[in-house]
Amino acid sequence: MKKTRCLIIGSGPAGYTAGIYAGRADLHPLLYAGMQPGGQLTITTDIENFPGYPNGIDGTAMMEELRQQAERFGTAVVNDTITKIDLSQRPFHAIDQHGDEIEAETVIIATGASARWLGLESERRFYGQGVSACATCDGFFYRNKVVAVVGGGDTACEEACYLATLCKKVYLIVRRDVLRASKAMQHKVLNNEKIEVLWNHVTTEITGSDMEGVTGADLRNTKTNETTHIDLAGFFVAIGHQPNTDFLNEQLQLDENGYIVVSNPSSATSVEGVFAAGDVCDPNYRQAVVAAGKGCVAAMDVERFLNK
Repeated sequence: MKKTRCLIIGSGPAGYTAGIYAGRADLHPLLYAGMQPGGQLTITTDIENFPGYPNGIDGTAMMEELRQQAERFGTAVVNDTITKIDLSQRPFHAIDQHGDEIEAETVIIATGASARWLGLESERRFYGQGVSACATCDGFFYRNKVVAVVGGGDTACEEACYLATLCKKVYLIVRRDVLRASKAMQHKVLNNEKIEVLWNHVTTEITGSDMEGVTGADLRNTKTNETTHIDLAGFFVAIGHQPNTDFLNEQLQLDENGYIVVSNPSSATSVEGVFAAGDVCDPNYRQAVVAAGKGCVAAMDVERFLNK
């Protein structure tokens, strides 16, 4: 059985930053990187909005640098997944994918959130080549170009409005004849001359090539069954995110959308000794720099908890 004072579950900006701070505090943390070491940023090409990289950096390269920094301070990184954890009493007990047991005095959960996708093969093919789930992250690359956003809620409307400040034109593809967004967001979208709402439409295919990336999308009208094609440079999916909390088996307090509830401004969860950081407890921002900051908070909270 492995024993640690601090078990970190997750290896994105939040997890690795927690590893850096916990390692520097001589907690000798054990970090489980999960099925996708480095998290969602490893499938992102250029990151241009993280401080310290004036020329931008590849997502995988950035996560590797954070991993090396965490390891430098004594964090043991394990390329495996925690499949089960018992939070009913301290020390906590976890089991990884290979059946190894871990005993931990404290736990930091930084497993992130996964974007919900339409399920198209072309969506996967062009991810990072015109297909994105984050306008704030990638909108800059489509300045003065034509893009589309899929969704009808607040997130989709916010992304469409943000992209309209950068892009030549924004299509908002809505599968119904109404928006689910708040009235305030609806007014912003409907009164923006750069945004054209395509009511009662679903995307059947994202078109493009390996050389050019996304060049357009095929749509179907849900009422008439008529098909149309629109020319695009970027395609943004904004139909929500799913926090990666299934393995917790509802042992922590979650909000109505499954995000871990923390006692802001701290990272403490509903179970004493368990802390959370990053997108797994952040339905609002979902930015690498915010997640990194929260990873720092979680590690400092752990140190203070253990020193009490």
